[in-house]
Amino acid sequence: MGKVFASNPLSLNVPDPAFESWLRDSGYLEILDTATTTSAAAVTTASAKETAAATTITHSLLHYLYTFISLLTVNPFAKLTTDDFSAKTPSWTREFIGALGSYSFPSSPHTLKLRVHENVKRYARNYASLFILFFACSLYQMPLALVGLISSLALWDFFKFCSDKWNWDRNHILSLQLHWLFLCF
Repeated sequence: MGKVFASNPLSLNVPDPAFESWLRDSGYLEILDTATTTSAAAVTTASAKETAAATTITHSLLHYLYTFISLLTVNPFAKLTTDDFSAKTPSWTREFIGALGSYSFPSSPHTLKLRVHENVKRYARNYASLFILFFACSLYQMPLALVGLISSLALWDFFKFCSDKWNWDRNHILSLQLHWLFLCF
C-alpha cells in the first residue's frame, strides 16, 4: 500500500498488516481478496516485462494446485467460538448458498485460509444442522440410537429454553450444579 498522502501528523497512513487485519475483522474479505489479486497482477505485470516466459499455463495450474492443496493444512475450527453457534442462523438460500457472482478462486493460500475461517464462523449453525441431519439419516437402520439422538436434542432444546426463560447462565452456581449433575449420569 505504501504512503498515500504526504508525511505529516494528520495524514492517513495505515500500515498494510494493520489494514488487512481490520479488513479481516470487519468481514471485508472480498476487498482483501481483490487487493491481493490486484497486487499480484501488478507484480506479474512488472515481471512479465522482464521475462515473458515465466507466466505459462503450467505455472498458473501449479499455483492453483498449490493453493488448493494448502486447504489440507487449514484447521477450520481453530478460530471457532461458542458465540458463533449462538448467533443468528443465516438463511439457507440467499446467504448460505450465495449469489453466482460471489464465487471466485482465492489468489493465495493466505486468502484461502481467511475465507475458510470466515465461512466456518459465519455459517457454523448451518454446518451443525447439516451434520445432525446426515448423522440422523445414517442412523435410520438403528432405531434405538435414532430415538436417543432425537431425545438428546429435545432435552438440549428444553434446557436452552429454560435457560433463556429463567436466566440460568447468570447464576453461575446453578449452571455448575447442573453441569456436575449431567456428568454423573
